[in-house]
Amino acid sequence: MACIVPPSLCQTEDLGSENLQRLAKQLQFYKPPKPIDEVEENIEHGINDVSSSVKMRERRAAVLICLFEDPEGELRVILTRRSMNLASHPGGKMEEGDEDESATALREAMEEIGLDSSLVQVVAQLEFFLSQHLLTVVPVIGLVSRIEDFKPLLNADEVDAIFDVPLEMFLKKENHRFEEREWRGWKYVVHHFDFESEQGEFLIWGLTASILIRAASVIYQQSPFFQAHLPDFQTLQRALHSVDSNVA
Repeated sequence: MACIVPPSLCQTEDLGSENLQRLAKQLQFYKPPKPIDEVEENIEHGINDVSSSVKMRERRAAVLICLFEDPEGELRVILTRRSMNLASHPGGKMEEGDEDESATALREAMEEIGLDSSLVQVVAQLEFFLSQHLLTVVPVIGLVSRIEDFKPLLNADEVDAIFDVPLEMFLKKENHRFEEREWRGWKYVVHHFDFESEQGEFLIWGLTASILIRAASVIYQQSPFFQAHLPDFQTLQRALHSVDSNVA
């Protein structure tokens, strides 16, 4: 069954693959970075301008980063192309019956693509990300050892397509580009990744791209090979995380 207790209590042996077991044990010790330590001075300056917005933010959501190994042992992540009728952010809002963010992420995966929670072992949560609409999104990392047992059943009202990509792609220069944007007077970059497969051509960008860059950096324990002259929106999120902790 899905492990939604603290990661230290998960049975990694259930994952079968030695690589997945090793990854699960590695992620059990993951601790989110201290937010302000890595925040640039120009973002730290004037942070109180948005503190009232952060204090009022009560909406929370979660997204499942669902990982599995392909026959060659490469770590891949399951992604979807969301329906144009839905909001642009990944993940879904927590509902009253959800015990925690892991439960939300698993429920959403079941509702959107028919992923049975019994196939998923949750091993970690990353620090939350903040969308431009002040929606708090918590990435939940889940591992699937029996990917052959997953029979996708798409909810056509929410998902247009399902595909999978190598997680390591989000650390490489290939297929990566970025654009500059501005939010509340702060300039930042938005990452774009182009991916082509037998299922078609897909664009992974924005908040989804930032979350996957972070996940890949944590799992592979290295920084991306691409650079931009402006900070990612993630840097601003870390500053807001600090403010949120202080006013909670």
